[in-house]
Amino acid sequence: MSFTTRVKNEISNNYSNKNANIAELSAIVRNSYHLENGLELITENSTICKHLYNLFKETYNINVKTEIINNKTKRVYWVFIPDKLDIILKDLGVLDNNHEYLKTPPTYILESEDEKRAYLKGIFLATGSCNDPKTSMYHLEFKIDYLEEANFVSNLLNEFYLNSKVINRDKGYMVYVKEAEKIGDFLRIIEASLAVMYYEDIRIYRDHKNMTNRLNNCEQANFEKSMLTSSKQVEDINLIKDVIGIEALDTKIEEAARYRLKYPESSLEELSQIMTLETGVPITKSGLNHRFRKIKEIANRIRENQK
Repeated sequence: MSFTTRVKNEISNNYSNKNANIAELSAIVRNSYHLENGLELITENSTICKHLYNLFKETYNINVKTEIINNKTKRVYWVFIPDKLDIILKDLGVLDNNHEYLKTPPTYILESEDEKRAYLKGIFLATGSCNDPKTSMYHLEFKIDYLEEANFVSNLLNEFYLNSKVINRDKGYMVYVKEAEKIGDFLRIIEASLAVMYYEDIRIYRDHKNMTNRLNNCEQANFEKSMLTSSKQVEDINLIKDVIGIEALDTKIEEAARYRLKYPESSLEELSQIMTLETGVPITKSGLNHRFRKIKEIANRIRENQK
């Protein structure tokens, strides 16, 4: 079972007050209905089918027909409302008083926050999908036929600070959210409590794993940088040793050179600690770095003279 199906099954078992039910039905009907001798809705999810049956029955006290249709490739569930179409479609903000299609739902459908949440729940049941957080990327989307509705849904999502965007597709439009934290917020908005717990557990695990990987990569990069620096220092010291001799250096610089040759794989921090311990004279990482800069300058002058 996909993560999207799990979410839809969970929220299909949740019901609210009549106004919220109307907002939810408005989103579903506006984005998935067909008119042919009645109002027809088709879904591949049996739980959504049962949910639609209960919503229409409780909200409008009407006859609702359901049927299972077995196609060659899949099973679908058919919901059919033969009566009171004019009243229902106007009440749900699908048609106006002149029987013209409304490009966006009227304001009375979404007066309260509960109704806005219910509309988003309905749009998810009708056209939404959400990647399982175990996959490589976080992604929540809604496939919508008309630009006005797509912009309306995007603006509604953004009232809850979800940073949604709209893009044109070959068939219609896609409203999407990419940020992991915002997708978790959306699941809370539509009251998918179990999905939220699963989603957040996986998200926290992935974030921790990514952080660990970044730290490991950073440590590896620092180690490689340290080894490269040490290698160049050893190269400079050996050049000085071969040309003028280490003993020709200033006492403190000579000391740093001899310790570097003795501990070629130590980082600057480690080397400063070793020298402090063995000589009994404190030397900081910064002070040791200053000595190696002097060694580099001397080695560069030797190279210039050799040219």
